[in-house]
Amino acid sequence: MRRGEVRFRDFTWRPIGRRHPVVAGLDLMVEPGERVLLVGPSGAGKSTLLHGLAGALGTTIAGDLGGSAEIGGRLGLMLQNPADAIVAERMGRDVAFGPENAGLPRDDIWTRVDESLAAVGLAYGRDHFTAALSGGEQQRLVLAGVLAMRPDVLLLDEPTSMLDAGTAADVRAAILAAVGDRTLVVVEHRIEPWLPHVDRVVVLAPGGVVVSDGTVASFLDGPRPAGVWMPDMATPEPLAVPVELVRPEEAALVVTASDVSVELVMRALRGTQRTQALTGLTASIGPGEVTGFTGPSGAGKSTALAVLGGLLKPSGGSVTPELRRRRSVALAAIVGWVPQDPEHGFLTSTVADEIGHTAARVGRAVDVMAVLEVFGLERFAASNPFRLSGGEQRRLALAASLAHRPGIVLLDEPTVGQDPGTWAAVAGWISSSRDAGATVGVSTHDADLPLDVEHRMRAGVLT
Repeated sequence: MRRGEVRFRDFTWRPIGRRHPVVAGLDLMVEPGERVLLVGPSGAGKSTLLHGLAGALGTTIAGDLGGSAEIGGRLGLMLQNPADAIVAERMGRDVAFGPENAGLPRDDIWTRVDESLAAVGLAYGRDHFTAALSGGEQQRLVLAGVLAMRPDVLLLDEPTSMLDAGTAADVRAAILAAVGDRTLVVVEHRIEPWLPHVDRVVVLAPGGVVVSDGTVASFLDGPRPAGVWMPDMATPEPLAVPVELVRPEEAALVVTASDVSVELVMRALRGTQRTQALTGLTASIGPGEVTGFTGPSGAGKSTALAVLGGLLKPSGGSVTPELRRRRSVALAAIVGWVPQDPEHGFLTSTVADEIGHTAARVGRAVDVMAVLEVFGLERFAASNPFRLSGGEQRRLALAASLAHRPGIVLLDEPTVGQDPGTWAAVAGWISSSRDAGATVGVSTHDADLPLDVEHRMRAGVLT
């Protein structure tokens, strides 16, 4: 193969436990130096193609693999979930991992580390703990690790999905500067910012079927593909979710943080690092409102949610009521929390069991299939949660955390990885929960998500 070439021949993939293939009989070729934007609805097989090129299918990911996926030269892959790619305790060591394995001289390795961290806007320094990074900062760290390898082909799976608009623009510029004449394949749902920078747009439909493949101009002039965020598309109307699926089982609470500070302490064999995540936070969330915490990556949004939900002890100030003093089952009965990394909460071996698990622990009945239907997951009821796409996993995590109808709903970046239809389902669950009287708090970069109250944050402080 030519260096930088990408080729699929009759490529087929069916994850173990799934009845139908995610991709079946795909033929696709990318020329050396081409910049390709790969788009399509959630679950169409976009990430699967990148995993196939990386050789992960049938090895680290179990299932039935057919045909071939080939790449000419060195590959750099950025995964959809950045936490899956972080391998070291400290930022410098993490970025150095790839160049070290390539056998580069020590001085060259650290030059690449520093250049790559600067390119993605991470200025903490080499010794900063990776565990102290926010989700968006982790995303930039993983990208730095990919750029440090200077690969012939860059495969990027939603590289800016967890970043605010300003940071996303900076990271996009870093990617484009690093690509040069290399081959680039980008998977993204919010496609508009990428269109001026790519040569070609490939659109997949469910089943991994190519329904459109051509220039940006032909893509924009052609029929509107289903499940794609087109540039001039109006924000979808949130789905109306039946009230019996979201009405809190008990009266929702007002939760108030008063002058709260949080210092995160990371301990390791080589030392301790302290990070001031919140300073002087005074805010409240209450019934019948969607309260949003917004701001740039690393602003403290996730920490604010965790403190309000009783999941994190403040270093100073107070939270009323003190939910963190409740035992785990009692806390789960009233607080539904959806983390930024959805698979961290999966506890069972099937999607249906995942929906019913928390409800059973807190003694509540739940209509599992009705909940799955809201999120378009009913066909996966018997599937393993870890065999779903990233967007499907995020919807499952939300459904599993909220099916028992808690009075307090806390969601961390709930709309990441969603197409217009699934976005409407997530937004609909949020607004319907609010209308049914729940207390809803959301950490988000999504400017389209309707919020009743917005707390803008920067560097752990409300602005």
